[in-house]
Amino acid sequence: MRGLFAVLILCLSTSVFAVSPGDIAPNFKLKNLATGKADTLKSYRGKVVYLDFWASWCGPCRQSLPLLNGLRKELKNKGFEVIAVNLDENLSDATDFLKQFPVTYPVLLDPNGKVPSHYNLPGMPTSYLIDRKGRIQKIHVGFKEKDIEDIRKSAISLLKSK
Repeated sequence: MRGLFAVLILCLSTSVFAVSPGDIAPNFKLKNLATGKADTLKSYRGKVVYLDFWASWCGPCRQSLPLLNGLRKELKNKGFEVIAVNLDENLSDATDFLKQFPVTYPVLLDPNGKVPSHYNLPGMPTSYLIDRKGRIQKIHVGFKEKDIEDIRKSAISLLKSK
């Protein structure tokens, strides 16, 4: 009976932390790679945020990071921000990757992988498009080059709504 209860709790625990469109994006506090200071998701309220979870071993991230960097440059002055949460255990893996694929948007470090448990990531990369009020509007799993246009359209639509 005790084992059955433990299995039931384990099964339910993944859905307890899962987020869906319409939910408030769970806040977190992580170290910013560029500044070395703590940064929170909540501090970006009022902007449309593309929250992107990535790691150096993620193949599609080689395409997504540069394209997201271009999108951020295009829309930053309109209130758009990309926030990258790196999940590499070793900082050197992340910094080596970023030397090859540099970005100008905030890169936050989560080497212990605590934040993904609140989002219940289904794969890598996984991203969340968050509106100005902090609500998740879209969840994007994986990445192909052609995806950037849909991401752009969705971001622009949210930027136009107040």
